[in-house]
Amino acid sequence: MTAITTATAARQVVATKAVPPKWLVISAFAAVYVIWGSTYLGIHIAVQTMPPLIMAGCRFLIAGLILYAVVRLRGAARPAPIHWRDASIIGALLLLGGNGGVSWAQRSIPSGITALIVAATPLWMNLIDWLRPAGKRPRATVVAGLALGFAGVTLIGLSRDHVGQRIVNPVGAVVLLVATLSWAFGSVFSRHARQPASPLLAIGMQMITGGAVLIGTGALIGELPSLHPSAFSHASINAFIYLTLFGSLVGFTAYVWLLQVSTPARVSTYAYVNPFIAVLLGRLFLDEPLPGSVLFAGSLIIGAVVLIVRRKRKSG
Repeated sequence: MTAITTATAARQVVATKAVPPKWLVISAFAAVYVIWGSTYLGIHIAVQTMPPLIMAGCRFLIAGLILYAVVRLRGAARPAPIHWRDASIIGALLLLGGNGGVSWAQRSIPSGITALIVAATPLWMNLIDWLRPAGKRPRATVVAGLALGFAGVTLIGLSRDHVGQRIVNPVGAVVLLVATLSWAFGSVFSRHARQPASPLLAIGMQMITGGAVLIGTGALIGELPSLHPSAFSHASINAFIYLTLFGSLVGFTAYVWLLQVSTPARVSTYAYVNPFIAVLLGRLFLDEPLPGSVLFAGSLIIGAVVLIVRRKRKSG
């Protein structure tokens, strides 16, 4: 989910560069599509034996410290206190409220279904951006997309399996709803936040502050007693390493670079490619249930996001 926040930071980079090799652009898109789509599977495996908030916090804190150190060593200016303040707000909304909520919910909700619900985040972003002071009223196509997406999310929440049991845990569904709303609020706020000139430095700061808040919150809600490294499975440890190095570092870098060499509308297609990757991996590796009602609801959500993204592309 953290990908959306990098858009604002990346737009701050204005530079004239040679046209990159086509193979490199394709590789970067593949990284964003596949790596971010696979993080839902990684989170699901990691939280089986690791406390979710502390796991997510350590993942982002480590990745943020690495990224921050590398960018500073390469000559980026020291960020001002106001940059840290806004990075803390963004990190709390996106990583604690957003990614932390997703990590917690995946203990009771299949990874593929989680990805389909999270795919509705751009819908919330458009609604929040419309309702904020001086917000711009969306066009009819966007309104249709919002209605279609909300219908899809509602249908997933009401779906049942072949024996009549709810597929989505009600508490987990509420947490996911709060997570997507928190992510959307953080994304909208990031457009107006004070951030350093280097987009990578800004991302590192957000991961450091958000990771620290995640760990602190995990401790406050009682995750420390369940933190037993000796009980971590090899699968969870490998998933954590993958999430830290590939999900947080490689995926972010590829996304920011693509925003500099491609158009935001093209890069934003990750919003409706990631869920398909997540559903496929969840089905293949975890044998997750996926009834027809969920597939239909997911199609509504993805269709809604496509409507909105295409509308932005045309108006942009």
